[in-house]
Amino acid sequence: MELRHLRYFVAVAETRHFGKAAERLHMAQPPLSQAIRQLETDLGAELFARTTRRVDLTGAGEAFYGDALRILQSVDDSTRRVKRIADGGHGLLRLGLTGLAAYRHLPEIAQIVKRDMPGVALEIHSEMLTPAQELALSESRIDVGVLRPPTREAGIAYRRIAREPLVLALPESHWLVEEPTVNVGDLRAEHFVLYSAASRSVVNDAVVRSCLAAGFYPRREHEVAETSILLALVAAGLGVALVPDSVRAIALDGVVFKPLHGTENVDLALAWRDNDTSPLLENLLTTLEDNNVFITTEAPEDDREDHCS
Repeated sequence: MELRHLRYFVAVAETRHFGKAAERLHMAQPPLSQAIRQLETDLGAELFARTTRRVDLTGAGEAFYGDALRILQSVDDSTRRVKRIADGGHGLLRLGLTGLAAYRHLPEIAQIVKRDMPGVALEIHSEMLTPAQELALSESRIDVGVLRPPTREAGIAYRRIAREPLVLALPESHWLVEEPTVNVGDLRAEHFVLYSAASRSVVNDAVVRSCLAAGFYPRREHEVAETSILLALVAAGLGVALVPDSVRAIALDGVVFKPLHGTENVDLALAWRDNDTSPLLENLLTTLEDNNVFITTEAPEDDREDHCS
């Protein structure tokens, strides 16, 4: 049985006339009649009751008509779906995110994709530090990542979507809470809660450089792997922390955030494999560009340092 035979059958079933069906199909009547006979032979049943005046569906033809419509609709839907995927308008996009990006930037990206790329589904992988995202990109386990540059792995391209200042996270009972302004130098004697050294954190590097510029090295009291734990330790009074401004999106009792003078900025970027030529990725990048998601900043002199978070 051929797919074209189903289309021929539906045309005859709906017109109840071989001549009219042939006109609809833009073909001659004899080949159409021959194709219907072949279809009936393949099925082992007569589909039409033919007279000199009428062409009616048999009981078997009535049953087959519904099945033929469903089959043809399924084929048409599948064809359209494949074309949308090939055009970058449909498919699954696997997105990796740092913990902080999930709070502030995921809603914006998800809303844009839903509005402008309605055929695209997002699969979210959150709480992924930058080294984990780079590895996942290299191994094609995610398609794009929201991470903190610079990157270490070769073959990864990225564009910045945010530049954030570091802010000070304090226990609510800390004496600096009441100070109108706070400088990095005011933290000289404080105990710090930092991200673990094993994470090779870009944020840690910015914290250390900010403290060194103020003339001291931060006293590493506690190390954590996740921002939520870092803030919990600050709330418990076990130290202070310097964190990206987006951390303010995490509401936690007992923690106060204050602007801090004399710190570096940290960037957030959308990253992807630079050899990925999929239309879906191209469509995503164009859509985010059109929605002004990307920002232009002056890159550091060495934008591929041996740091990640």
